Amino acid sequence: MMRTTRAGGTVAALSALALLAACSTDSSLDDPAVTESAEDDAAAEEGGDEGDAGGEEESSDEWFVQADYDTQDEQRSATFEGDPEQPYLQYIDGEMTDTSEFASEGAKKVCFANASISNPWRQTGWITMNEQLGVLQESGVISEMETRDAQDDDNTQIADIDYFIAEGNCDAFVISPNSTAAITPAVERACDTGKPVVVFDRGVETDCPTTFIHPIGGYAWGIDTAEFLSENLSEGDKVVALRILPGVDVLENRWAAAERIFEENGIEAVDFFTGADPAEIKSILSDELATGEVQGVWMDAGDGAVAAIEAFEDAGQDYPVMTGEDEMSFLRKWEDTGLTGLAPVYSNFQWRTPLLATEMIFAGEEVPTEWVLPQVPITEEERGDFLAANEGMPDGHYAKFGGEDLPGYPQVWQDRVIP
Repeated sequence: MMRTTRAGGTVAALSALALLAACSTDSSLDDPAVTESAEDDAAAEEGGDEGDAGGEEESSDEWFVQADYDTQDEQRSATFEGDPEQPYLQYIDGEMTDTSEFASEGAKKVCFANASISNPWRQTGWITMNEQLGVLQESGVISEMETRDAQDDDNTQIADIDYFIAEGNCDAFVISPNSTAAITPAVERACDTGKPVVVFDRGVETDCPTTFIHPIGGYAWGIDTAEFLSENLSEGDKVVALRILPGVDVLENRWAAAERIFEENGIEAVDFFTGADPAEIKSILSDELATGEVQGVWMDAGDGAVAAIEAFEDAGQDYPVMTGEDEMSFLRKWEDTGLTGLAPVYSNFQWRTPLLATEMIFAGEEVPTEWVLPQVPITEEERGDFLAANEGMPDGHYAKFGGEDLPGYPQVWQDRVIP
């Protein structure tokens, strides 16, 4: 199977990579068999190193760090620099990296080491990224983007990065790490080449990249969702928390924040790992409903949200207060049922930002050292607008994908052909 791909022109950006998808998944984004979300199999966007609790009270939970929690809580209401109509270019004011040493004329080659395109969130972003690539090729910024897909494997991604380094003709590295600690040494080797390194989506345990791009983080997700549920439930009510898998810090941060807030508000919360398997989700909720009332459902990702709602329908029970995600299947089911809900996001539009960052770097412009993007949930008041804006998109599409101004919109995302 082919893992190495090159895109040498605008059309090639959307077609020359077609075989890559078969290496990761045969499923389209609206296929319920696709069970993980990008946020879910990810290692942390926070950078992976939890650090100290900053003297504040620290939870016994190893995944809870008070200082990080407080920072992300504050960032939820931060003022973002840049045009709100271009959220993929917005950032929180902070340290900037001088890139004047990289300024030069002519189109440049980008080498992209991707963790995978094995789930709907990553596939949505990959389509958007390739549309953005086509624009930058057309304008003469990027000559080609050679991509190697690690298929969710650390050792493969390490080999991919080392391959690019040995190849010696990359003008910039873009890396979406498969995991945090394991990929760090390879990222450092890429930095040692003297070429710009752009890390996005998931972090690494080094500050050597030119810029690290990510939404606010897992604690922010946990705070948004648990506060919503607590505000709409009463003390003593029961919440079932459906978690994808253990040991992934962005997911663990989401739950650590939520669990803390539930405890503070007297909400009884029980958590289960589901693997995002719809059958397992239904089984868990059926068992919980058989033993008593369940007033709320919390999810650390939206995969399987429809199955969770269907469990209440099958049991003839009232709909719960629920948090899902900005995946279209949840937004549509939420609309159809009229349940009290919230759609948190792990901003999918971030897939545009790394290539736009390389454009800035090649021009010698400053870029944020840590590029923190907006991460704003979709509320009931906004749901109708996002449903209308994404009419015709498949269920696996993510509403806040941020590609509405790209040339292939909306057809490329509707067709769901993975480049």
